[in-house]
Amino acid sequence: MSDFDFEGARGLPGRLPPGETLLWQGSPDWRSLAKHIFHIRFVAVYFGVLMAWRAVTAVYDGVPFAEAAQSLLWLALLAGGACAILGSLAYFTATTTVYSITTRRVVMHYGVALPMTLNIPFTKIESAALKLRSGDDGDIPLGLLKGEKIAYAVLWPHVRPWKLKRAEPMLRGLPKAAEVSQILARALAAEASRPEARAAVEPLPPEVQPIRPAASARPAPAGERAVRIA
Repeated sequence: MSDFDFEGARGLPGRLPPGETLLWQGSPDWRSLAKHIFHIRFVAVYFGVLMAWRAVTAVYDGVPFAEAAQSLLWLALLAGGACAILGSLAYFTATTTVYSITTRRVVMHYGVALPMTLNIPFTKIESAALKLRSGDDGDIPLGLLKGEKIAYAVLWPHVRPWKLKRAEPMLRGLPKAAEVSQILARALAAEASRPEARAAVEPLPPEVQPIRPAASARPAPAGERAVRIA
């Protein structure tokens, strides 16, 4: 299922074979990765609370202004450095990642220090879902058939959180994620309509919305079921 050869085209391990067409290609939004993977907001809030606490205790203990200001300055520099590192990690992760959807597979090309390309044929995908956030960005986790295993550490951060035993590849931080989900849904439906494919259904967690091969990009209600490709 995986392919770690040298890529022959942007985000792809080589030229597409005859009969296979590229439907969509894109990268994560680095701001979304910074917020939801590297938790830059949490770090900023943590240092903000720490600085406020240091200021209050300094006033309460009667610490001289110059000493208190120096202590707060060091905390501010530390906070700025931590946020800069996390933001840089998010930026380079996004700019070195390319997600591709063809008529036969999903391709994930990623890796800052060690680039990797992961091929996921539609025949290996058991389920796909859409998780939207505020705005139009979101994630698309891909459930794999039983017996198809990929190490969680190899996939990170392009993996559904906390699915350690059965890691699920995930297209993360996608701008216009609902539109991308419809492209994938139609491609999966086309694959399922082939004579050798058969469809089943499986309920999804309430916080995850199913991908449906519909003409509209409107998210599905929480109680619906996802198409499962076996």
